[in-house]
Amino acid sequence: MTGFASGQGAAAGHDWSWDIRSVNGKGFDLRLRLPEIEGLEAAVRSAVAQVAARGNITLNLRVTRSSGAEAATLNPAALHAAIAALVQVQEAARDRGLELAPSRGTDLLALRGVMEAGPAKAESPEALKAALLRDLTELLTDFRAMRVTEGGEIGAVIVAQLDQIAALTEAAAAAAEARRPESQAALRAALARVIEGAPGADPDRVAQELALIAVKGDVTEELDRLRAHVTSARALVRAEGPVGRKLDFLTQEFVREANTLCSKSGSTALTAIGLDLKAVIDQMREQVQNLE
Repeated sequence: MTGFASGQGAAAGHDWSWDIRSVNGKGFDLRLRLPEIEGLEAAVRSAVAQVAARGNITLNLRVTRSSGAEAATLNPAALHAAIAALVQVQEAARDRGLELAPSRGTDLLALRGVMEAGPAKAESPEALKAALLRDLTELLTDFRAMRVTEGGEIGAVIVAQLDQIAALTEAAAAAAEARRPESQAALRAALARVIEGAPGADPDRVAQELALIAVKGDVTEELDRLRAHVTSARALVRAEGPVGRKLDFLTQEFVREANTLCSKSGSTALTAIGLDLKAVIDQMREQVQNLE
């Protein structure tokens, strides 16, 4: 099932951006691109597994230091040198009868080298990881919401296809019933020809063989199983939680019954219905691949 979500955040002296996307897949394949933060990968894998059980999923996280995450630090040596120089200036001025205005601390701090720009004190990696995981929760909520919406739309398509399969199954039952008199007449004619062509043949034995042929051409069991599969598939579509794999298996059973129906049809009308069944089942199987 496809899905996408993205988000941005900032905390603990860092900025970050997420994106997560998924495409159809028979199993669960999660690929992560994360920065090296202890314990983050395991926590992210666990969180994603709580909202997705199927699909090829890629999650990217980019983390950078915040642009304002720098701090000015005092250089004691430069400060002492500036104070000493200021004292010398004041003493020299007094020697010449000049009285200078009092200096302020801000004047000293403004002197080059007294305050040095540099990185701020590093935040705790645990604080950063906790902030990231809080933001991940919102990201995964949006991601799951998109997948749920798509799943509902695909489910409606599958329900319509099940309606087609059910209608074709009943049409096949009607066609099978309509061919019954013709099949019985054909078997009686075959029996008469065998007896006429082989006077010594045991009529009861010949009748048994023809009865076996008739049983092999009977599609009642296939139709019953198709009806049962439709009922099961409808229940799965209505069920909560991941059902994609179960429906995938069930579509294989649909295909098996449709193939057998075609091989045992014995009439053009029934064969045509069987081919229509196979076409709809194949379309449904493609849709099922998109479900979780």
